[in-house]
Amino acid sequence: QEPFDVVIFDEASQIPTWDAIGAIARGRQTVIVGDPKQLPPTNFFGKSEEDDYDNEPEDFEKDLESILDEALASGLPELTLNWHYRSRHESLIAFSNFKYYRNELITFPAAEDIEKGLSLVKVANAVYDMGKSRTNRIEAEAIVNDAVERMKVNLKRPQSKRLTFGIITFNIQQQTLIQDLFEGARCKSPEIEWYFSDSRIEPTVVKNLENVQGDERDVMYFSITFGPTETNPRIGLNFGALNKDGGERRLNVAVTRARQRMLVYSSFTSDQLDTSRSKSLGLIHLKQFLSFAESDGKKPLSGNTQDSVGGFDSPFEQSVADALVLRGWQVLPQIGVSGFRIDLGVRHPDKPGAYLAGVECDGATYHRSAAARDRDKTRQLVLEGLGWNILRVWSPDWWYAREKVVCRLDKKLKELLEADRQPPTEVEEHHDATEMEDPDDDDPNENDSDEGSNSDEPAQYAEELELTQRSDRTTIASNQLLKPTELGGDVDPADITLVEKLATYAVVELGDCTAQASRFHDDDYQSTIRNMAMQVLAAQGPIREDILALQIARAHGFMRTGAKIRDHILRQIQGCPATEETSGRFLWSWEQKIEPSIAFRFSIDESQRRSVADISLAELSGLVRARFEEMNQAEDVVVFLAREMGIGRVSQSARVRLAEAIDRVREN
Repeated sequence: QEPFDVVIFDEASQIPTWDAIGAIARGRQTVIVGDPKQLPPTNFFGKSEEDDYDNEPEDFEKDLESILDEALASGLPELTLNWHYRSRHESLIAFSNFKYYRNELITFPAAEDIEKGLSLVKVANAVYDMGKSRTNRIEAEAIVNDAVERMKVNLKRPQSKRLTFGIITFNIQQQTLIQDLFEGARCKSPEIEWYFSDSRIEPTVVKNLENVQGDERDVMYFSITFGPTETNPRIGLNFGALNKDGGERRLNVAVTRARQRMLVYSSFTSDQLDTSRSKSLGLIHLKQFLSFAESDGKKPLSGNTQDSVGGFDSPFEQSVADALVLRGWQVLPQIGVSGFRIDLGVRHPDKPGAYLAGVECDGATYHRSAAARDRDKTRQLVLEGLGWNILRVWSPDWWYAREKVVCRLDKKLKELLEADRQPPTEVEEHHDATEMEDPDDDDPNENDSDEGSNSDEPAQYAEELELTQRSDRTTIASNQLLKPTELGGDVDPADITLVEKLATYAVVELGDCTAQASRFHDDDYQSTIRNMAMQVLAAQGPIREDILALQIARAHGFMRTGAKIRDHILRQIQGCPATEETSGRFLWSWEQKIEPSIAFRFSIDESQRRSVADISLAELSGLVRARFEEMNQAEDVVVFLAREMGIGRVSQSARVRLAEAIDRVREN
């Protein structure tokens, strides 16, 4: 048969050469992606994960050579990817960056230190059952208890804001014990079942060193497992796979799985582990990692002279900092621990350890970036995804109009501080569907298939951060009278729909249908559900389908919905016009004509104000067109539009979606 154009291998460090050759032979080109500092293929005498082996060093054969090793040895062209996006706190990657990547990874500092980063929890009285179960029960119980409490707290958040959890163990026996303890916890606290549903994109996982590669979660627990025994308080040097050649690669994988926080649970501290009697590099690195975790990731790594805050990179930056200090702001230079630093960090006066904003100057750091895209776009998007407000100072402006620039910076910082002190006004971007209940839905987790991982909107890969460009021809609809010249280009007057009065958005009143809840699935009641859906569409369309289902379910008194009840509602209006968008599927009424741009509708009732994710791109485009001239005069066009909508704080996902609407209009 015809060969494939391209054959792509991911996690190639774990693919044995003989497993890859056949696929390579069937392609005209191959791309082999992997990290030589992560796990190689391991042959446990041909055993599978389910087999009972004890993870002792003698149970392991030599690591096998991977297709990645073979490709590197063959001198194939290489491209190194150095930007690191996963960790939302630099302490989560700093150890591996220094030990395994020669400090060449470009990492990004977080705007806040609270409840993020690396820390160690010393478990008192925990012992390792070396001769029997090979588990550390007290340590396992401490992990499960803490995880369950965090899950319960996180259940109070909307689904899109909930953290995801994972546990890493040193051996299979500890993995099995923790899984059993979680089973018991789920029986006692059924509300946490949400975190374990297989329909979640990232359900809670419990894995050992050998199979955790490729997984990542917001919060990771690392169970060291080994430690003092009941008969010997001295820490032994047998740490299973860690002791063998290449064991340090297993440690590297384990300590880099967390996005926001890693909690290391251990029954001993680093000074109790005497590695002078061992030649195992993995064991030596474990001792150093425990020491680093004991300091919450703040202890300088040996040989790394760079602190988290460095000196000024140029007199230009120092001049800007001095001017801000005179205005009463606390300013620190060169924020970060890797090759990339934020030039100036302005401390938040109300939140110790947090930054109100970062100030980027076009100094040495700016010029070191080889591409304009990195300097002016991608890097800022990544930082904003980590919670930073980024302000820029250009050297020509500073040279010719210093006082004006200082006044602008001071004003912007005061605005950011004032906005941060205000309670958030944006409705959460996803409705919490778990509050609803279908009385006939046997599986309470059935509704979860459409929910993704939270990650608190982490900075994704650079390509995902690129704002979507749209090139379709649009019919202009605005919520105010516009002239063609106000749209910034030549426009055919025939394409313009003039809307002279302000459009409004209001949630339709469906009445109290709780008395009919028992008839919800009856055949003779389906016309009622259809009529209710038609009312919602006529008044609120285009509307995201899950919001429509939510309104009808709430009218019937259901406090949860599963996929069963949602699909039942949507079946009653099959065939209605719809558009697929990044935030979901939007339904239009049959009376509406799907247009690329329609009038934006403002919510008069503040309690009914919609989030950006709840508004169709067509309607957002209408707002862009209506405010096009004023928008282009604003310093930050996305923030300007958000203020027009009554949104006080703009999340990263809202920023990306508004930018998509802006690009869609500007392209035309």
